[in-house]
Amino acid sequence: MRDMTEPLSIVGRQGERQELDLALKSSVAELIAVYGRRQVGKTFLIRQHFHDHLVFDSTGLHDGNLARQLTNFHTSLKIAFPKLTMLPPKSWLEAFELLRVALERHTSKRRSKRVLFFDEFPWMETRGSGFMAAFEAFWDQYASQRQNLIVVVCGSAAAWMVQRVIRAKGGLHNRLTRRLRLMPFCLGETYEFLRSRGIQLDAFQVAQIYLAIGGIPHYLNHIRPGKSAAQNIDSLCFRTTGMLREEYDSLLTALFDRDSMHQSIVKVLATSWQGLIRDELIKKAKLTSGGRVTQALEDLVLSGFVQETASWNKKSKETVYRLIDDFSVFYWSWMHRADSDVRWMHIATGKRFENWCGYAFENICFKHLDQIKRSLGISGIQTGAGTWRYQSTGKEAGAQIDLLIERADRCFNLVEAKFSLNRYVITKAYAAELESKIRVFRSKTKIDKPIFLTMITPHGIEPNQYSVGLSIDEITLEDLMNPIGRV
Repeated sequence: MRDMTEPLSIVGRQGERQELDLALKSSVAELIAVYGRRQVGKTFLIRQHFHDHLVFDSTGLHDGNLARQLTNFHTSLKIAFPKLTMLPPKSWLEAFELLRVALERHTSKRRSKRVLFFDEFPWMETRGSGFMAAFEAFWDQYASQRQNLIVVVCGSAAAWMVQRVIRAKGGLHNRLTRRLRLMPFCLGETYEFLRSRGIQLDAFQVAQIYLAIGGIPHYLNHIRPGKSAAQNIDSLCFRTTGMLREEYDSLLTALFDRDSMHQSIVKVLATSWQGLIRDELIKKAKLTSGGRVTQALEDLVLSGFVQETASWNKKSKETVYRLIDDFSVFYWSWMHRADSDVRWMHIATGKRFENWCGYAFENICFKHLDQIKRSLGISGIQTGAGTWRYQSTGKEAGAQIDLLIERADRCFNLVEAKFSLNRYVITKAYAAELESKIRVFRSKTKIDKPIFLTMITPHGIEPNQYSVGLSIDEITLEDLMNPIGRV
């Protein structure tokens, strides 16, 4: 039986853990900001990695007023320093003074770093509470002068963390020593995570799970051994008692104060498989152009729900916004109108499901650009990635390229992602479509550099006269499964 005082093993996160190790070895006080989507594993990473160094740990209360936040903070102090008698604080200035006194009186034979962890940091600040000013004073006047202290502030409200901490213009301006944006697991980390929990599924089954719930550790932790991907998805998402059945209702609300605009944007993008530029998005969502839309889009991008991809060789206004949070995509595609008697096992065999998989698989590919570059042997080459499209005028063909990689070695990769249950077969018509894309692109951009076709499929391409004639670079699901450390 495992000793409950021992830390649990951490899967993946190599780049993040290396950064945290550097903080432990540094000779100065550290102020670290950690942010990312809800349930992505931020709290687990900090608590487990700093298990032997954590001396204070407090979590903000969602929608808690000042009195409740202070009471909760006081409780955390009593847990961390049980031998000290402390009266409840009446303000945040008093609260941080109690923490300072407790740290001064807390003795330790170890000379290693001591870690203070403020989880759900944005929730600690309430209107008029003076929380941020008190925290800034605590850092500037005390913590920053203690070489053996690491202060970690963590929050799921990624936009708040970026605006108020990372890009702070007040007392925390340029105070951060490190920042970590924790992203969902990539495919390889998801495979490794499930294996570590005794889930013996092959790469294709893991990909099906990823299509539905993404690389969110909290969701993946509910995958059960002995069941197929379809059975697990059915249990989690469609049964009345399924852990994710009601998850979406609270997902965005817990992150954003003005959730209605965020919800509208996500819903519209969920039905726009190729993504939308700003003007298209505003029109479809029936919004009014302005600062609130800009802020909402930035919130969703920073929180990992939306990806913005600049159109290749276009102005910034041509940025394409695409919903890439896998669970949100899955919810709006299948769950939001599902009856309690719906069986995913039956749905996951139809033509609509197959078409949807094509879109969801493209999402996976867009999030694995590093793996794509490594598979192409261009990891060490500087690249730029974007989209490109030309609207047909009626007299000439249009073309849309969802992922175009421009390389410093003066070459391009035109990337196509195609989902199929077996090896993908390139037909005469599709071969002609690919050739047309290259022809239109060259004609409209006047590019004469080499353009290499790259196809990403789950199982590879079935060799035939058309695939051979196109000289395609093949990337498979197995190639995307290779994890790459990131920070």
